[in-house]
Amino acid sequence: MKKIIFIILWSIVSLSAEPNVAAKAIKMAQKGERIARVMCEASKLPDAGNTMKETMQRIKTSGACSSLSISKLEAVAYFVSNGSKENHSHYIKVPHDAKCPVCGMHVSKYPKWAASMHIEKKQLFFDGVKDMMKYIIFDGDFVYNRKYITKISVSNYYTLEVIPAKEAFYVLDSDVFGPMGHELIPFKTYKSAKAFKEEHHGKAIARFNEITDSMVMALDGIIQ
Repeated sequence: MKKIIFIILWSIVSLSAEPNVAAKAIKMAQKGERIARVMCEASKLPDAGNTMKETMQRIKTSGACSSLSISKLEAVAYFVSNGSKENHSHYIKVPHDAKCPVCGMHVSKYPKWAASMHIEKKQLFFDGVKDMMKYIIFDGDFVYNRKYITKISVSNYYTLEVIPAKEAFYVLDSDVFGPMGHELIPFKTYKSAKAFKEEHHGKAIARFNEITDSMVMALDGIIQ
């Protein structure tokens, strides 16, 4: 128990949160949708790239839109990446009062980083993959029967789309911080994870079953 308490305290000390990032993504996507309706030909809009920069470039070269300022181009890129308001139903829906069972933080403040786990009929929410992995790995600190875990979900970093945790690719220890400091940042494809790793100086890419207790502790600066 002392180990996990120390991990939590260390994480709180290194806290660097971006609680408004997800809200910005949704607002920008809605703005981009309005711009696209007036200034773009919907049938020519490209698929999203692996990064916002790549998506913006794809939109420019597609010829789908009239001449756009940088700010309008960025908004349309958010729309292409995040989809319309209707697609937000594909995000992890976090109850307002849900608290992370590892650190006690309100998860709804950090929807971009949300992860969830179903244990029998109960759903738990976490403010990041790192805390969720602590809840899974440290069986001495969090006592429950792991065989009753029926579903584990994470949020794709660029689009916030909910994806099965065991299918995701995770970038470790980049220069992008989550609510609890250094994170395991999930992506739907290896290509997008690789692009993010290179752009944000990530240390490695791991699959779900490759994540170890040592990896998780190292993210908190604790080396065994």
